[in-house]
Amino acid sequence: MSVKVAKPTAQEAKSNPREFSIYTLLDKNNDSIFEVQALQDAAKQYGSKNPTVKEGNLKYSQLVDLLVKPGEPCEGKGDCLSWAAQDDSGQMAPWKLTRRQPGPEDIFLQVVYCGVCHSDLHQLKNEWGNTSYPLVPGHEIAGIVCDMGKNVTGWRLGDKVGVGCFIDACRNCHACEIKDDNYCPGCVLTYNSKDKEGNPTHGGYSTHMIVDHRYCLRIPDNLQFDSVAPLLCAGITTYSPLMHYAMNKPGFKLGVVGLGGLGHMAVKFGKAMGLEVTVISTSDHKKQEALEVLKADHFLISKNEKEMQAHAKSLNGIIDTVSAAHEMVPLLGLLDLNGKIVCVGVPPEPMSVPAFPLLAGRLSIGGSMIGGIKETQEMLDFCGKHNVVCKCEIIPMQYINTALERLVKNDVKYRFVIDVQNSVLLPPQ
Repeated sequence: MSVKVAKPTAQEAKSNPREFSIYTLLDKNNDSIFEVQALQDAAKQYGSKNPTVKEGNLKYSQLVDLLVKPGEPCEGKGDCLSWAAQDDSGQMAPWKLTRRQPGPEDIFLQVVYCGVCHSDLHQLKNEWGNTSYPLVPGHEIAGIVCDMGKNVTGWRLGDKVGVGCFIDACRNCHACEIKDDNYCPGCVLTYNSKDKEGNPTHGGYSTHMIVDHRYCLRIPDNLQFDSVAPLLCAGITTYSPLMHYAMNKPGFKLGVVGLGGLGHMAVKFGKAMGLEVTVISTSDHKKQEALEVLKADHFLISKNEKEMQAHAKSLNGIIDTVSAAHEMVPLLGLLDLNGKIVCVGVPPEPMSVPAFPLLAGRLSIGGSMIGGIKETQEMLDFCGKHNVVCKCEIIPMQYINTALERLVKNDVKYRFVIDVQNSVLLPPQ
């Protein structure tokens, strides 16, 4: 038994972005034909009703009625419902904000999923000393195109779209010219930043966003949509150094320090690239996960001196994902001649590294910060080809304060992803 739903017009998509997004994701064959049971299940999951859907034809407006859900009380005024922090307590609550109107170069996207990055927690609590409140975090965003400006080409309504850590750049500097626009001095961050008009930017813990099409990314259709969002930060942050530092050749012996949100992605990329991967951790409680689930080749405990000495000079390179203070010298001992260690974590204190180990092995220490738009698209295409996604725990928006408490304790495998579409709702009109 099936139901034929009238295809929405562009105006209907724009007027009901949440419902259009749900319609798009349900319409897997792009024929606007749905199984009766599937529509009933959708109405129960996303809407406030549980009607009896009958076989036949359905107007698009009737589908919208099935999927509409009442909003919830929130502070502020505006057209976009978000969850925001008002101070450095780290607590979040519903808050309305006003998004700018889409311009000729913009894409209007309905946020479907948004990953929770550890940097969100740092910013919420002003641990880096640069937070402006109110703050709406979120820079791991997967959504649906619901409207676009007149100058936007190559995109269609209903396309899956990603937004990462930044949403604009100067487009004129050396970094922009070589497509490393994430290093642009004029880079505009997705949240806790200022756009070119001086307005504060707000991220993906919200119902929708307006983003210049140059900073939107195409998500491969074959990837599991809810597990794609963290690729826009955790994914590109580990993919970029593998490419830039030439650690992507089959047979390369790669070490990965830390097995959290970043570390597990480094392992996945390493295995997909044909590398020999060694996970380095402070204890053995992640050993089984590393070897049996993620298929790492070796597992080392960094606090075990005999084990570390037994594997001296066994690695060609290391990706260090740890953001807590830790010793670098034991890691340098694992590197063979001309080895390199690349830091992508941000410890709170300066690292102390003696010169002699570097000189004796002609070793190098480098760093890497996310990746440019061009490289991020290449990363997503690589993930589509090799079916690489992040291992996630999907949560409702209302769970975010508990999730942040768990994040402090590293109690997540390996990334929280907010089901924004099913939990953050526009207030009833």
